Amino acid sequence: MTPHRWQKSSYCQEGDACVHIAAAPDAIHFTDRPEPPHPTLTLTPTAFRTFLRALKGQHLTPR
Repeated sequence: MTPHRWQKSSYCQEGDACVHIAAAPDAIHFTDRPEPPHPTLTLTPTAFRTFLRALKGQHLTPR
């Protein structure tokens, strides 16, 4: 398995309260720390778009 290439959120300030994201063609991975072991949330690209719309408070009806 290829390791993920984690990127720290641009909204992250100094400290440990950051989100790290790794994108793959078929999945988007999230974690709060890129060093293993770490819990990871994995979403499909479609689920990721829905997740972002929900965070932004936008309408969730599929287009």
